[in-house]
Amino acid sequence: MPGPVTFGRKRPLPPCPNPLFLKWLTEWRDSAAEKGLKTQFVYQKAISSLKKYPLPLQNGKEAKILQNFGDGICKMLDQRLEKHYAEHGPNAPIHSVPRSRNNNKNQPRALSPLPTSSAAEANLPDSDHEGPSPTKKKKTDGKKQREYVPQKRSGGYAVLITLYKESKNPNSKGYMTKSELQREAQPLCDKSFTLTDPSNKYTAWSSVSTLIQKELVIKTHSPARYSLTDKGLQLAQRLEGAEKVLDSVSKECITASEEDEEDQDALHCTENIQNVLGPSHKPVSRPLLSVNNRQDPVASSYNHVPDFTLRPGHFNVILCVDFIETTGGAAHKKQDLVTELKSNGVSFDVRKLHIGDFLWVAREKVQPVPGQLRIPQARELVLDYVIERKRMDDLCGSIIDGRFREQKFRLKRCGLHRPIYLVEDYGSAQHLSIPESTLQQAIVNTQVVDGFFIKRTKDVRESAAYLTIMTRHLEAMYSNKTLLSCTKEEAGKCDRALHHDDQSCILLEFKDFNEGAMKNKAQTVREVFARQLMQISGVSGEKATAILERYSTPASLLSAYECCSSTEEKEKLLSNVKCGKLQRNLGPVLSKTICQLYCTREALS
Repeated sequence: MPGPVTFGRKRPLPPCPNPLFLKWLTEWRDSAAEKGLKTQFVYQKAISSLKKYPLPLQNGKEAKILQNFGDGICKMLDQRLEKHYAEHGPNAPIHSVPRSRNNNKNQPRALSPLPTSSAAEANLPDSDHEGPSPTKKKKTDGKKQREYVPQKRSGGYAVLITLYKESKNPNSKGYMTKSELQREAQPLCDKSFTLTDPSNKYTAWSSVSTLIQKELVIKTHSPARYSLTDKGLQLAQRLEGAEKVLDSVSKECITASEEDEEDQDALHCTENIQNVLGPSHKPVSRPLLSVNNRQDPVASSYNHVPDFTLRPGHFNVILCVDFIETTGGAAHKKQDLVTELKSNGVSFDVRKLHIGDFLWVAREKVQPVPGQLRIPQARELVLDYVIERKRMDDLCGSIIDGRFREQKFRLKRCGLHRPIYLVEDYGSAQHLSIPESTLQQAIVNTQVVDGFFIKRTKDVRESAAYLTIMTRHLEAMYSNKTLLSCTKEEAGKCDRALHHDDQSCILLEFKDFNEGAMKNKAQTVREVFARQLMQISGVSGEKATAILERYSTPASLLSAYECCSSTEEKEKLLSNVKCGKLQRNLGPVLSKTICQLYCTREALS
C-alpha cells in the first residue's frame, strides 16, 4: 500500500519578461469570465503562450509570432500600450508593472501567480470551488490558497481520470473529442454529462470550464479537442492512486469476518485516501453496484457491450435528407423532392450529412419527464443503408473534378454495409462534357467493379417513390429487432452482419458516424497517404489499399526505394502488388509513375 504523498516547497517560476502584457490579458480574461463570455478561453490560451515566451516584447504586433495571438488580441495590446504611454509618459517602462501610489500592496507583481477564479466558475455546481468570489475577495492573511481537487464521482473527477486513461493507451491520439470524452467519462460520474437536473441548469460537462480555468485541461482546435496539461496529469495520477487504495482496502473490508472489524477497515480506508489526496478532498459515498444498459443480457450473446439498447416498439425509422438536397441551385426543383415525400406520408428530417444524400436512423421514442422543462434528447442509431444521389449532369461534373472516385472511396469506408447509388436521368446527355457512353460505362463499373447497388430513376418523382418504398421496407425489417449501439471504433471488432432470422443487430450511433465522416476531420498518416496516391491517374481506391497493405506510410515506401540498388529496380518495386478481387498486378506503368513522384527531387515535367 503506498504511503501518504508529501509536498515540498515549489521551485519559484522564472519572471515573465512581459509582466505588463500579462497583467492586461489577465484583466481581460477575468472580465470575460465574470460576464460568462467564451472569449475568456481565448485570453487564457494567450496567457499560457506568453508565460512560456522568454524574450521581452516591444509592442502587441511582435506578439503575433506567439501561438494563440491573433490580429484582434495584438491590436488590443497596442491600443492599451498607447493608453499606458499617455498616462505614464512616452518613455515609461513596459517590462515592469507600475505600482499604484494609493495601495501598492494590492498591485500584482511580475512573479505573482495569475488568479484563476471567476464568477462563472463559482456558480458551477460541479466545480467543488469553495473560494471567494471575484466580486467579494476574502482576506487570506498570507495563507496559501487551497489546492483544487474535484470530488469523487463528480464531472471534473470523471474527465480527469478518463483523459489520464486515454493518455496511457499506446494507440492514443493524444486528445479526445467532446462526444468521446462524454461517453467514456459517464460511467465514472453520478451526474449526466448531457441532461440537466430538474432543479439545476448545469450538467456534469459544466465542470470542464473549471478544469480549463485551473489549467488542468487544455481545449484546442475546432471541433474541440481536449487533453491534459502537465499539472492535470499529476493530479489525475494522484486521483487514480487514491482509487487503487480504495479498491485494495475495500476488498479487505468485504472479506472481514466481523462487523466491527469491517467498520474499522472502512475508517482506515478513508484515512488512506485523505493522506493521498490531501485535506482538501472530500470523499463521496458510492454504491458498490450500479444497474445500467451495460448489463443487457442480449448484448452478451454478441460479445459486445452497447452504450444503450433500443427495444422493439421503442423507436421510429426516420429518413434523413441532406440539406443540400433541399437548398441551393434551382430551389423550386429541389423542393419537389420534399413535396413528394410529404405527400407520400414519409417521416423525414433535413439535416447536415457529411457523407451520402439519404440515410435512415432508428430514433428513440422519448416521453416528457415530470419536473423537466425540455424533453430528453432522443438517441439515434444509423441503419445500414446510405444513398448517394446523382443526376447525369452531376455525375459528369463529379467524374471531371475527381469527386466521383473520392465519394466511392469514402462510402466504402463509412462503416455502413449497404451503400446505394441513385442515378437519376435528367434531360439529354448529348450536351455534356463527357460522352453518354462513357457515363453509362462509369455507372456499370460502379456496380460490377466497385460493388455498389445501382438504382436508375427517370425523374424526381420516381426518386421520391423509391425513397418511400425503401422507408416502408426498413420499417418492416427492423420493427421486431433489438438494436444495440456501437461506436465506429468498435464496429470493426464485432459482427454487424444482419440476417433475417436475427432477433437483434448492432448499429452505429448517428452522432459518432456523422462526425467520423467529416472531410476535414483529423486524419492519420495512412489516410492522407491513401488520398495522395488516389490523385495519381490510374490509381483507384482498391489499388491504393493494396499499396497501403505493403507500405502503410510514405516513409516506409521511401525506405524501400532507398534499399533498391538501381533506378530500374525502383521503377519495378510496386509492379507485382496484387490488387482487387482478381488479384491482378499493379503493373510496371503505374509502378514507374509512383516511383517518379516519390523519387524525383527536382520539379516533374
